[in-house]
Amino acid sequence: MSIAHGVRKAAVIGAGQMGLGIAFVSAVHAKVPVLLHDKSPAQVKSGLGLMDKLLAKDVSKGKLTSEAAKEARDRVSVVDDLKHFRDADLVIEAVAENLTIKESIFRTLSAELSPKTILATNTSSISITKIAATAIPQGKTASDPEGKESAGRVVGLHFFNPVPVMKLVELIAATQTSQETLERARAYAIACGKEVTYSKDVPGFVANGLLMPFINEAIMMLERGVATRDDIDKTMKLGANHPMGPLQLADFIGLDTCLAIQQTIYHGTGDSKYRPSVLLERMVDAQWYGRKSGKGFYEYSKE
Repeated sequence: MSIAHGVRKAAVIGAGQMGLGIAFVSAVHAKVPVLLHDKSPAQVKSGLGLMDKLLAKDVSKGKLTSEAAKEARDRVSVVDDLKHFRDADLVIEAVAENLTIKESIFRTLSAELSPKTILATNTSSISITKIAATAIPQGKTASDPEGKESAGRVVGLHFFNPVPVMKLVELIAATQTSQETLERARAYAIACGKEVTYSKDVPGFVANGLLMPFINEAIMMLERGVATRDDIDKTMKLGANHPMGPLQLADFIGLDTCLAIQQTIYHGTGDSKYRPSVLLERMVDAQWYGRKSGKGFYEYSKE
């Protein structure tokens, strides 16, 4: 156990790409036992299958020994109820980018877990302060000592997709977050093998506050007929040395995720420059979510 972060056991809510990735780096790099929960058994099965593939790939590349991979896999266990998180020192929520869902989860966690348990959210745009305000035990208020303590253990830990590959974690403090929580969360991200940057609690934080307007402008250019899909992406790849163009990147992130983040930034700032493209909204209406659905700005095979 690291003295810096003090996490003897971690827990992750959500077994999708982000949640599974966080569980992976927690088990492989931080080397702590991880409890994994998702309400969908199919998602759990898919997530664990992905973890097995990632571990096998690291073994084949010589990044891990077979023994180390087995130890990492054995550190991850699935639980069917949040009550099983009671002995976790850190819980990281990685569910859909929806404030109502997150508030419900944090309300439950604050009621079930010790006030010493750090409650982190992997949100990429939603106010950490709003989420923390729901993590107050029933019958207590934000000004009560117990309410302050409970809200003070909430923090933003924004990992990036794919988590095992991307080096960055954005650390965001809510208005209520205690300094101890912030320092322990930062230490844990470092133990997971990540570089850490700090952002104030503003819509989109730093990464998506910059990235989403860029992607949205590219979609609007396509919508207006300024250039073709291929020429927009080629321009940024060859002219700005980006590894992929903005439309391909949007597909990779997920168009539904891009829209949710853009709507959060737009409504959070009230600034019309952040208004999502109508084309993006219609593509999401059509369930064209990008790579994960097989169709977005590009088409993808099931493989």
